[in-house]
Amino acid sequence: MATVTSSSKTTLDALPLTQLKGVGAAVAEKLAPLGMHNVQDVLFHLPFRYQDRTQLLPIGALQPGQEAVIAGEVVMADVVIRKRRSLLVRIADGTGSLTLRFFHFSQKQVQQFSRGTRLQCFGEVRRGPGMLEMVHPEYRLQTQGAALQDTLTPFYPTTEGVQQPTLRKLTDQALALLDKHDLVDLIPVSMLTEAALPDLVSALKIVHRPPPNADVNALMDGMHPALRRLALEELVAHRLGLRLLRVEAQKNAAPMISPAGKLATNILASLQFQLTGAQQRVLDEVLQDMQTGEPMLRLVQGDVGAGKTIVAALAAAQAVEAGFQVALMAPTEILAEQHLLNFTEWFEPLGISVGWLSGKLRVTQRRSAIEAVAMGRERIAVGTHALFQNDVEFENLGLAIIDEQHRFGVHQRMALRNKGANDNTLPHQLIMTATPIPRTLAMTAYADLDCSIIDELPPGRKPVTTVAIETTRRSEVVAGVAKAITEGRQVYWVCTLIEESESLQAEAAEDTIAMLDEALPNARIGLVHGRLKSRDKDAIMQAFKSKELDLLVATTVIEVGVDVPNASLMIIENAERLGLSQLHQLRGRVGRGSAQSSCVLLYQAPLSQNAKERISIMRKTNDGFKIAQKDLEIRGAGEVLGTRQTGLAEFRIAELGRDSDLLDDVSDIADILLASKPANVRGLIRRWIGDEKKDYGGV
Repeated sequence: MATVTSSSKTTLDALPLTQLKGVGAAVAEKLAPLGMHNVQDVLFHLPFRYQDRTQLLPIGALQPGQEAVIAGEVVMADVVIRKRRSLLVRIADGTGSLTLRFFHFSQKQVQQFSRGTRLQCFGEVRRGPGMLEMVHPEYRLQTQGAALQDTLTPFYPTTEGVQQPTLRKLTDQALALLDKHDLVDLIPVSMLTEAALPDLVSALKIVHRPPPNADVNALMDGMHPALRRLALEELVAHRLGLRLLRVEAQKNAAPMISPAGKLATNILASLQFQLTGAQQRVLDEVLQDMQTGEPMLRLVQGDVGAGKTIVAALAAAQAVEAGFQVALMAPTEILAEQHLLNFTEWFEPLGISVGWLSGKLRVTQRRSAIEAVAMGRERIAVGTHALFQNDVEFENLGLAIIDEQHRFGVHQRMALRNKGANDNTLPHQLIMTATPIPRTLAMTAYADLDCSIIDELPPGRKPVTTVAIETTRRSEVVAGVAKAITEGRQVYWVCTLIEESESLQAEAAEDTIAMLDEALPNARIGLVHGRLKSRDKDAIMQAFKSKELDLLVATTVIEVGVDVPNASLMIIENAERLGLSQLHQLRGRVGRGSAQSSCVLLYQAPLSQNAKERISIMRKTNDGFKIAQKDLEIRGAGEVLGTRQTGLAEFRIAELGRDSDLLDDVSDIADILLASKPANVRGLIRRWIGDEKKDYGGV
């Protein structure tokens, strides 16, 4: 962005942090992890909550749970030694009295609280023994009247070595510089008038230093016009970032892959089913993309069991027949192995070799697999993250298929795409997910992708009946399992723990299998968990699939990719600990045959409000999109997308669930800026996303 405007004032993004008092090289280094590199960055580091320290409340009017400023006179101070040594200071103001409790204190502090000293304190009011109290309040000795703040007190996201007072002082200085330097409003005012939103400078002043009469609830809920103004701009910036990535990708060429040939026809003839109308429609969209000579960027969504894999296989057949290689990457060994099994079954009878690359291969196996891919002997390579390692090269990669894409980091996905980059040519990308994405997320987080939805389940599928049962009734559930096995059906029993540790997960599963062995002596029971070797896991899964086992006890490793049509009962232990998306994925392992299937959510009471909501929606619907929308409302976009890995939707102030009504305006504004104000586009992306994230979402 230009550093000089028509008014000849320096713009704030051109002023280094060291222009601010108290910021030397050491402090600037500490602020860098917060995305602060210049004065403008300070203004766009936004508060996440506020405290009201603008009013003095009488002690007699206080209620437990309030945060309040009070003033009073010390009546008594005493060091008490009970379970813990503590300093108790009682103060009174004529309307009532309150105890200040300190667990960490010095002798100097004890001397400060002499009888008759006047104090002003701020803290959270709690119930104490005999009277209300504040634990470790902020306080100051009062020599004159109360010194109240004239704005609400903001709290900012922070990092190691940076405290709230430091951030408030920096923001005070940055706000003062607004009058001397320019902060360019990159969204023309005419676009904001209709939405009745304030200009940028006014919005920033209100958000950083809300006046005492500001609507605190609206600020806390993100519904204040000033916050909405900033949320709108942030959403526009993210949308523009993704749109630019799409534009950049389309500057490259891609292989021109002809429509359906013999390979796809032969695969279709070998199937024991016909494609649904939705599968055929999505396949046609994919094949159309692959003929254009521009890199395909298509996201295929389909609920569990909708049949995305065969669509991907038929697209792969086209690429292989046209002389190109195909890479299929999945996030877990078990899902990648399931794809390997399917692709081998479909392609190898037709003379097409399917290779395998995973992190668990021995050195010699890995070397041999890498050589086969590099020499082009393997036309299709299936694997995990091992596919994009530096030493893996393709002879001529034409199509990259990425399954459950939100589980990969951005740079991992770009690394796979770049395996096929050659002379301004990129491979086509087909991205699949069984996690339905609400429209609000798709419009924002995937604005660089064309979206297709397989919105039809294969004929004969019956909705899974879901019930929630407290763990105290476990014996009834075990009896239900016994009945299902007697009737010739198969059962999953999924063990979950809060801990991520695979060893603890395995222990829980082993305890469960011991209990079930005792309760069901005639049942054939298998055990699968993340610590098993791949070949052992495969053998057990194959035994379950071929009906040699009645009951499979498993950890959440079976969440995706397992297809056993005869399994019609799913038990999920500690269901209250899992998110909606994971519950829905697990439930999708049953209901794949013609029999009526059931899912039992075993839970430990009492349930939190969120857990009640999750279990309630699971009981009410099998519709993945409704479940995804509820998941978005409960957890927010960051959690739904797994942004710890993706770098997508890491919003500072916008929330997609809350701000979804802004998205149509966001789309219109982005289109106008791209068409008529390209300089503003780059400025907005730098302001909200930063130069260092220019490749975010580039998949």
